[in-house]
Amino acid sequence: MTSLIGRRGLVVGGSTGIGRAVAEAWSQAGMDVLVLSRSQPTGQSGLRWSAVDMADQTSAMSVLAEASSEPLHAVSFAAVHYGDRRAKFSETPLSQWRQQLEVNLNGMWLTLAATLPALRRARPGLFLNVSSEVVFNGGPGRAGYAATKAGCASLLESIYQEENPNEVRIVSVLPAGMVDSPGIRRRRPADFDYSSYMRPDNFGSIAVELVKTAGAQYNGDSLTVHSDGSWSSVRNGTPTSQSDRSRM
Repeated sequence: MTSLIGRRGLVVGGSTGIGRAVAEAWSQAGMDVLVLSRSQPTGQSGLRWSAVDMADQTSAMSVLAEASSEPLHAVSFAAVHYGDRRAKFSETPLSQWRQQLEVNLNGMWLTLAATLPALRRARPGLFLNVSSEVVFNGGPGRAGYAATKAGCASLLESIYQEENPNEVRIVSVLPAGMVDSPGIRRRRPADFDYSSYMRPDNFGSIAVELVKTAGAQYNGDSLTVHSDGSWSSVRNGTPTSQSDRSRM
């Protein structure tokens, strides 16, 4: 595919999981992609990489400023801190809540502050948020994760209403079900069966399509991505909750 040749993309939190799949899809379509993450993407990915810890505000601001020095056609925010496992609010330490705030919510704020000017210069640039069904469902054992992801959604809804759509468009994507990723595998038993789980590469098609169109049809929308790679707007139906007390 050569449809994205000449365009520049940035993925924050793109070393693994959905963020990595977005970065690889853009790169394979010809885009020049820089990944910002704590760990370097492994394998022959063809991705450029700079180290960043979104919980380190000073360092993150510096790295983001450098990455945004030229026009950006697309930015994806996929950085996330879940915690070691699902746990009730009363069992969650303050340190975990602060880490979720720093990475999930403040990390997005820092990314937006740095990259919106670069996206405007691309006229129009696309901001692609990797969201979650917890924005719509909440659920036991994940209060901090749900609260910070919902905060991200509200932040983007406000910015969507502020920005000129000829300059910046904002779209969120989220999985219809659980996704097999390194983060999930760290929280599952060694013999867990992942055959029913989605794969990160289910997000490849929509990631490329949204850059091709700069998100024109879906500006301000949240799109549920399904296991066959298709997608649908949350305006046509709330995503299914993935809450499961047995996994707490």
